[in-house]
Amino acid sequence: MKIIYMGTPDFAVPALETLANTNEHEVCLVVTQPDRRQGRGGRVCKSDVKICAESYGIPVFQPARIKTPEAVRVLRQQGADIIVVAAYGQILSQEILDLTPCGCINIHGSLLPRYRGAAPIQWAVLNGEKESGLTIMQMDAGLDTGDILLQEAVELGKKETAESLYDKLSCMGGPLLLKALEAIGNGTVKRTPQDNAKSSYAKMLSREMGSIAWSVPAVHIERLVRGLNPWPSAYTHYDGKLMKIWDADVVPGASIGDPGEIMDIGRDYIRVATGEGCLDLKEVQTEGKKRMPVSSFLLGCRMNKGEFFN
Repeated sequence: MKIIYMGTPDFAVPALETLANTNEHEVCLVVTQPDRRQGRGGRVCKSDVKICAESYGIPVFQPARIKTPEAVRVLRQQGADIIVVAAYGQILSQEILDLTPCGCINIHGSLLPRYRGAAPIQWAVLNGEKESGLTIMQMDAGLDTGDILLQEAVELGKKETAESLYDKLSCMGGPLLLKALEAIGNGTVKRTPQDNAKSSYAKMLSREMGSIAWSVPAVHIERLVRGLNPWPSAYTHYDGKLMKIWDADVVPGASIGDPGEIMDIGRDYIRVATGEGCLDLKEVQTEGKKRMPVSSFLLGCRMNKGEFFN
């Protein structure tokens, strides 16, 4: 099949690599977001998908707005059979959805209809799901509401973070996409409408979400630590300075202190009271410092029982 591939971040790279390395399909064009200035120096950076496309010699198209007549004209000129979308970052018009004979399919990081929206991977961890997965979906005008073509589930580990789940699902994209394209090409694809009654919305993350409220149960804070890793990260304040928490373990049982109170300090943990149970901090990062185990942090910080995290 002749394919237009739309994607931007590293999540979309493995599927593009899979297509580029097969003889069964031709990626005639890669569409990705415009180069952006990043960092304090304002250095112009290419998207991960653009870097990948260039390494395979695939033409790249970077419109500021994909819905313009000029952009649509470029897409139409390709004569593609299908458009594959993976974390592209712009909403497609109905004109684009109908542009190719096989329409547009999307690689989505959840088991739809669960977690439609911008941050399905993170919310699966935040909500304590036992499994997540990948969905190949026929795109329509709604927000991740199209028919399900294929799905593959994956179990979440006890210490699963948003970052580790992101990597797992990203690597699953290529093989599952090839299966979907084969079924579409030979006419055996099964389209399953989504049950809207079972849907949930995975809203976009914000930096403010990372602020730890010590009054909630320890299990919820521990999920926050994992679900917001690597961004925006879970954080608190100690001695007037911001402290990010990168790893923590739940200590079962009711806490005997006030929320945020330091109950115990061991060689490699800081035990903090929460609204229900305690949390052992295992890896932290203070302002201007690198991530480090608590054992290393305590070597340079005098911390006492009875003190509080804000």
